[in-house]
Order: sequence, then structure tokens, then C-alpha cells
Amino acid sequence: MKPYAIELPADYRLDDVLAFHRRDAESIAEQVSAERLRKGVLLDGVPVLLDIALPPAGTATQAAARDQRPTATAKVSLHADGTLGAAGRQQARDAVLNILGLRIDPAPFCAFVKKDKLFAALVKRQPGLRIVQSATVFEALTWAIIGQQINLSFAIALRRTFILQAGRQHSSGLWCYPDASSAASLSVDDLTTRKFSRAKAETLLRLAQLVASGELRLDLAQDNSIGQISAALLAVKGIGPWTVNYGLLRGYGYADCSLHGDVAVRAALQTLLGEDTKPDIKRTEDILARYSPHRTMAAAHLWASLHPRG
Repeated sequence: MKPYAIELPADYRLDDVLAFHRRDAESIAEQVSAERLRKGVLLDGVPVLLDIALPPAGTATQAAARDQRPTATAKVSLHADGTLGAAGRQQARDAVLNILGLRIDPAPFCAFVKKDKLFAALVKRQPGLRIVQSATVFEALTWAIIGQQINLSFAIALRRTFILQAGRQHSSGLWCYPDASSAASLSVDDLTTRKFSRAKAETLLRLAQLVASGELRLDLAQDNSIGQISAALLAVKGIGPWTVNYGLLRGYGYADCSLHGDVAVRAALQTLLGEDTKPDIKRTEDILARYSPHRTMAAAHLWASLHPRG
């Protein structure tokens, strides 16, 4: 697959993208610098390195300030340790859009809340905010399972373990995040002997086995809508509404995920409302429902409000 360029929006927040992908300080599957983002992922069983050369900081913003078309581009090269078919090549292109946060256009939500009492000022303080995604839907769902109900540093350590157990190393040296088939080959003991809880390990492998066998389809198609995928995921033992919504957000870039069960979303709403306690889950769901079909961007702005850029 030949190298290609992707034009970035004028208000592109490159720092947000870099911060999301450098969560793991040991960087076994990602290498992130100000100039380059490299990501290893298994696609159709083939180890693939996505190598993205990034524009100098501020390039797009400066163009926007001059009221010009954005001039910043990301230059993408793909290096596969094997032959990628057409489906694999499309997965690679999709993965690049995901990890650069280019799936959801933030403009419709900004217009939607322009005069909103709760979100208008918050959105104005956070221009250009986008949803950064995992490379694949399977990565997003497994990260949601791994990270649920534990602190971030422990979740990152478990994620690293999962990659080393189920992934494969690319010729570049980077490890590739597992696909469903590679993960399905693990046993529960492979994970529980490395600090995974039994429940977490069983849920993770149950998902992998269902996807690898074809019993659970993750591809969007005319006969497999977001609603059908959500229902199928909820039917998997150990997967609940939060995991599904987080997976839809980070995996598909679905624009209307309701993260009403997310503790951070509720904490941010508490601050935004100026109240002494967090709204309960039902009230949070009701508040977020006002912003459908843009609830994903509402959650993004609430998350970002807890960690504003200095």
C-alpha cells in the first residue's frame, strides 16, 4: 500500500491525540513523539505497523488564524509483515482515521449547544475537541473490559500483559495489538496468573472466541447495525451497558453514545451544575438525553473539563 497524506482540520488538537496514545510509558505497541506516531496492530492475522508522520505543532491552527484552508497534513505509511488483502488494507485506512480522531466532526455538536445554558461556555473553552479512538473495534472493546473498575495505571499494566500474551511482534520491534483470533487462543490461566481477575479474563476471552468464530459480528453492514451490534454485545456474559457504550465510542466513533454510567462524566456534570454531589445515573442519563444525537461529544467535553489544557 503506497504512502498517502491526510489533511487535518484547521482546529486540530494534536496534543490530545498524542496524549491518548502515549498512555503506556513503556510503549510496547505504540511509539509517540511530537513528529511521529507509530502503532502496531494485527489485521487479518498480519502484523502491521502504521507509521504516521505528524505536522509541526501549530501548523493547522496558524492557517486557521489567517482564515486559510488548513495546510497541515499527516503522512501515512503502512508496513505489513505479510500480504494484506483488500479488507485488511481498508482496515488499515480505517485504523488511521480512528487513531487520529477524525471520525466524528465536532461542528454539529458545537452548533447544537451554541446557546445551551449547560454546555455553550464549556464548548467555547475547548474548541476543536475530538474523540480519539482505538485502532480497531476489538481493541476498543477489550480495553473497555480490561479497564473497567480498576485504576488507570493497573489497567495499562494489564493491557500490556494482554498484548504480550496474545499479540505478535512486528519486524520493527513494536508489538501488535491482538486481534480476536490471536486472543481466542489464550486460556483463562494465561491471564489470571498475570494479575487478571477471573471474571475479567473470562469476559475478555469469551468476547474473543465469539468474534473469532463469527458468532458475534463487529462489522457495520446493512444487516448489522449499531443497534444490532449493541444488543449482541449486551448478550455476552460480563459485558454491560457502560462497556458497550465505551466500545461504540472508542471503536466505531458512534456519535450518540450515552456514558451516563461513567463516574468521570457524572463528576464533571456535578461541577458544571455547581452542585454538592454527583447526579445519580438515572438523572445523568436524562441530562445527556437532551443532547442526542450528539451524546458522544457531550461526554468528550465533560471528560476534557476534568483535565483542561493549561
